[in-house]
Amino acid sequence: MMLKHFLTCLQFLQCHSLRGSPLKGALHSMWWPPYGDTDSFLKSADIIHCKSKHLLFVQNKKGDTPLHCAAHAGMSRMVCHLISLARNEDTGVNRVKELLEMENKLKETALHQAVRIGNNDIVKLLMEENSELASFPKDGTSPLYLAILLEEEIIVETLYKLSNMKLSYSGPNGQNALHAAVLRGTELTKMLLEWNNDLTTQRDENGRTPLHFAAALVRQSKRGSICWQVLEANPAALYQSDNDGLFPIHVAASVGERGTITMFLNKSPSSAGLHDTKGRTFLHVAAEKKKVGIVSYGCRNQSLSWILNMQDNDGNTALHLAIQAGSLLMFCALVGNRQIHLNLTNKKGQTPLDISRCEIPPGLFDDKNSETKIHFALKVANARSGACGCDNFEEPYSHRLKHNAREESEKARESTQTLCIGVVLIATVTFGAIFALPGGYRADEHTDGGTPTLAGRYSFDAFIIASTFAFMFSSVATLSLMYSGYSILNPQSRRIYLVVALYFGSTSVTCFTAAFALGMYMVLAPIAYKTAIAICVTSPLVVLCNKLEFWLKWSLLARPLCTRIGIIRTLVIVAQRILFNLFMEFWPFIFIFVWAAYTRNQL
Repeated sequence: MMLKHFLTCLQFLQCHSLRGSPLKGALHSMWWPPYGDTDSFLKSADIIHCKSKHLLFVQNKKGDTPLHCAAHAGMSRMVCHLISLARNEDTGVNRVKELLEMENKLKETALHQAVRIGNNDIVKLLMEENSELASFPKDGTSPLYLAILLEEEIIVETLYKLSNMKLSYSGPNGQNALHAAVLRGTELTKMLLEWNNDLTTQRDENGRTPLHFAAALVRQSKRGSICWQVLEANPAALYQSDNDGLFPIHVAASVGERGTITMFLNKSPSSAGLHDTKGRTFLHVAAEKKKVGIVSYGCRNQSLSWILNMQDNDGNTALHLAIQAGSLLMFCALVGNRQIHLNLTNKKGQTPLDISRCEIPPGLFDDKNSETKIHFALKVANARSGACGCDNFEEPYSHRLKHNAREESEKARESTQTLCIGVVLIATVTFGAIFALPGGYRADEHTDGGTPTLAGRYSFDAFIIASTFAFMFSSVATLSLMYSGYSILNPQSRRIYLVVALYFGSTSVTCFTAAFALGMYMVLAPIAYKTAIAICVTSPLVVLCNKLEFWLKWSLLARPLCTRIGIIRTLVIVAQRILFNLFMEFWPFIFIFVWAAYTRNQL
């Protein structure tokens, strides 16, 4: 069988040689693991080479020589044998060097193939034959870069030790091996910095240094970390910007890495004021990227007070950008620092108050949005509009309202479908509860036969009122939802009906919760009084959770408002809002229990 294969290879070679046709090379077809590294295949290579010596240097469509193929297949014996064949050619030219340095269409030598499969034996074999092999290609991905990218630490050491300092550190897109090392681990980074510290200054085609790459890593700010190593090796890299003018501190801010920024500032406090091509500091970048932790850090750090009011090329401060981003957390962090000015104007003449007005999204329930809370807080904090006046900003806002009319109509239709399920469910359950009262009914032979057993009790009267309200309000919500879906009505009327449906739907949940708690109390109180009380106490949490966003946002606004307008005034404003909200949510409770007490006193 093997002899037949050899004869086939020779016939293949002779056939293509006679035709003069381009061939991939008979030697290229020698790699069928695990047979390709056997004595038989080595003899086959000898036979083919004897017939056509030039095939040893022939390249296939990918530009690979037989040596490339053997290295890629991991056949160390075949690699050694092919090198021997080249050495035995008596041409007066160093054919071994020529063979080893041949590159394919990707500008890769056989050494690249050995590195790619992680075969250190073949790497060592090739490097011992030609110590300059690790310097190829002159531009592009070097074997060292590839080994680091694949995290082949042993191969990296082999390349360095056998290269006699003739080692290429280049990588694709203008990168060097250190760019790859910072993405692969601490040990590889440390190794490269010991070998060539100048790598820290080199930039890729985007102008980024290895420190830019390291700054983008998360949780790499501790002593001995990758970022720390690169920074210690070349602190001046802090002041090298990329093609977009971004410095490493901007990169760290864009990924929200507070520890890295702290490390940069400890090394060089003045780096806090670095501006990119848009005039942005790292605080501007953090505000645009909604990195709340970085913005909060900048506001708490007294040493950074000198950059808080810096303006970019458009005249925007970090506060302007935080409001444009609609982030209540960033807004609270910034406004909570009294050193931040509330009335600085950008190049459009807009103050933070003007921007907050324009950023309020046109919607059905804009009072629940963060943008609305931001606008309210600025007004309370006595922020002022720009000198250009409000008219310049009202026109684009009105245009945006008209532009989004169709989108809002679609949102209303989707909201109608969702809300309708909930309110119809409540109406159905409460309707059934009226005819399946807790405690059942009295027997027909009783004086008041057919009447509820628990009738006359305070809890029963309250239960009936709560169930009635739940049914009524859910029914009103259902009707309102029906009208809000009528396309024949004008958009404003449909909006009103949808608002009514939302409010009465929410109120029906409050009444339904009260009815549930009262029903459980009537059933359990005689035998498990404490459990009944626990149910009554915890049930209102359903209503409070319905306003969870309200409580969270006002709790966030309380601190910055205290800083700006004082504790007393803040308490008054917050108390008014909370009491009004509680009344709007719990007024059915008041009516239910007061009416039950009133009817009981009338008996």
